Amino acid sequence: TREGAFSQLEEHFAIVPGKPDESALVERISSEDEFTRMPPPESGKELSKTEIELLTRWIKEGAEYEDHWAFLPPEKPAVPEVEHSEYVANDIDRFIVRDIEAAKLSPSPEADRATLIRRLTFDLVGLPPTPGEVADFVNDKSPDAYEKVVDRLLNSPHYGERMAMYWLDLVRYADTVGYHGDQEHHTTLYRDYVIKSFNDNKPFDQFTIEQLAGDLLPDRTTEQLLATGYNRILQTSHEGGVQQKEYLAKYSADRVRNFSEVWLAGTMGCCECHDHKFDPFSQKDFYSLAAFFADINDIDTFKSPNSSPTRRSPEIDALSPIDQERIDAIDKELKDLNRLMEAADLTKEASEGIQKKIEALKNEREELENNVRKQMITVSVEPRPIRLLNRGDWMDDSGPVMKPEVPDFLPDLDVEGKPSRVELARWLVDGNNPLTARVFVNRLWYLYFGEGLARSLGDFGSQGEWPTHSALLDWLAVDFSEHGWDIKRAVKQIVMSKTYRQSSLVSPELRQADPANRLFARQGRYRLSAEMIRDQALAVSGLLVDRIGGPSARPYQPAGYYAHLNFPKRSYLSHSDENQYRRGVYVHWQRQYLHPMLRAFDAPTREECTVKRPISNTPSAVLTLLNDPTFLEAARVLAVRVLEQDELDDKAKLSWLWSEVLSREPLEEELRVLIDYLFVGLKEYSADPKSAEELLSVGLAPLPDKIPHSELAAWTTVCRAMLNLSESITRN
Repeated sequence: TREGAFSQLEEHFAIVPGKPDESALVERISSEDEFTRMPPPESGKELSKTEIELLTRWIKEGAEYEDHWAFLPPEKPAVPEVEHSEYVANDIDRFIVRDIEAAKLSPSPEADRATLIRRLTFDLVGLPPTPGEVADFVNDKSPDAYEKVVDRLLNSPHYGERMAMYWLDLVRYADTVGYHGDQEHHTTLYRDYVIKSFNDNKPFDQFTIEQLAGDLLPDRTTEQLLATGYNRILQTSHEGGVQQKEYLAKYSADRVRNFSEVWLAGTMGCCECHDHKFDPFSQKDFYSLAAFFADINDIDTFKSPNSSPTRRSPEIDALSPIDQERIDAIDKELKDLNRLMEAADLTKEASEGIQKKIEALKNEREELENNVRKQMITVSVEPRPIRLLNRGDWMDDSGPVMKPEVPDFLPDLDVEGKPSRVELARWLVDGNNPLTARVFVNRLWYLYFGEGLARSLGDFGSQGEWPTHSALLDWLAVDFSEHGWDIKRAVKQIVMSKTYRQSSLVSPELRQADPANRLFARQGRYRLSAEMIRDQALAVSGLLVDRIGGPSARPYQPAGYYAHLNFPKRSYLSHSDENQYRRGVYVHWQRQYLHPMLRAFDAPTREECTVKRPISNTPSAVLTLLNDPTFLEAARVLAVRVLEQDELDDKAKLSWLWSEVLSREPLEEELRVLIDYLFVGLKEYSADPKSAEELLSVGLAPLPDKIPHSELAAWTTVCRAMLNLSESITRN
């Protein structure tokens, strides 16, 4: 700190502004004596000659201190001029191109159209494009062809599902409690709320306020109550011998950790026991933030039985906001149809047609009304006292009782009286808060490039990596808040940029000059997330059920995987209906025993906030793609689709398959490999019918009657290979 650096320590000063010769700092970092030199040799760290010279020059020039970049209010910088305007589609490009030009490099060319629509479709809805969608875009020569695709995808109900995948990682959403027996809890309506909020383009400030404090809003709606499930989805315990005081401290700390990382990209977990070692967050700040959540009733949690699903009062019975929206639409349509029946001079045939439609709508409405589910919500009670815990010791009651306050170094919470979670949430999305907008737009950038402008997505403190394009980050943050926290608008800005549309192929020049792509002079290339890999296999096979919202789905899972789950003991029953083929965002999330397919592709257990999933390359992932029943069944059903192309010969069928899976035409060499592989399969399965039957026996989808099983098995093997290609699971 400035104060520590300039204060007298015994008989010397660490820094004397303007006088490096009198500054102990310079003496220590320049010393040849290993007992004096800093950093000490045993640390394994060493300052370079250039770094020593830089520190010395800084002191000589007055040792000016400035607050950390992330804690200064963002100001919207002027949009820079660039030399090559042909690289510019919007203002985002100007910031990127300026730095590329300064490095005497050029951006990458635009990706080919098939790659572009495949990338865009995965990025915005988490699914592959259909061959028809690819063909329409490739053949559309109008100047707004690309923008039309962007708008179509942003208006898709699957956009909300894709965005929810990431948000649920942040807020550590799961279907189970996590601790001890890891029983199920009632929380799927919160997930539906998140999906609907993104689809409705709910402003991010409203989205924030509803989750943190929807129960405290005047004239609150059922949907806003469901939003407060956010406060309840942390890990909890139902163990009979649990120490309530200990676990209340755990829950309190968990909420502060998640709150700070989701909205502030702050690593406040350190402050449970001591002041942060590198950032201005203090232990006082930690427990003052905890005091905002002290009115959440956690006491009833301890009264829940060990049954699964467990009851975690307070809960409500409610419809999904997605179902409720459809019911409201049906009511409007019924009203219009009844008015038409009464007012118009209709023929008998027309009247009967309208009556049939009315009956169908009434039946749909009745079915929707039966979809009531339970959901944990937040209900404010008298706040329990929150004490500052010495070293985080929950048994130590000597610390002072804390008032709800925000961190001292951030803008004040301007409110009279005792502030609540409402004021805390509004403070987050106030234009003076330097962090919230920056944090969110940085994560949007990550979703569409594979890296953030500031690569430390969860740490905007001094130990995080500084932004590669700080001016652009600030411009995006201010623009986002100035335009009503409009998420779809921000997403569209990013994907409409020429920066986004660049090829991911790296030239030798760029590989040499910018191997880590810090200039964003090319697009990122990385493996799809676990849910998208599963969704793609279901989509191209035709198995995918695209119903939005609903209870969690239970896909096939290895027998005995839950053998060690106790309190109570459980067995896993996979769905034998359409729920088997629903999207990955709906897969049952068991914290202690996450579905093996999700684990193989690096999905988190969601015990804590996850800002960025790792991407590993392991044999387990390959074996999952080959042998997981979901992928085996998808390959078999896809093979049936191939064989239904009766008018095509084998080579043409393989070309059709390639386009279905990879959104492009195959090369001749690629076709030759597939043809050879197909013939090997035909020969082997004809000679060994039993292995063909074993391969085809997986899954619920019925086998076609007229296709020889040896032929279907051979084509299934080809489809397995297609779904296992690197290109199939890679976002280019």
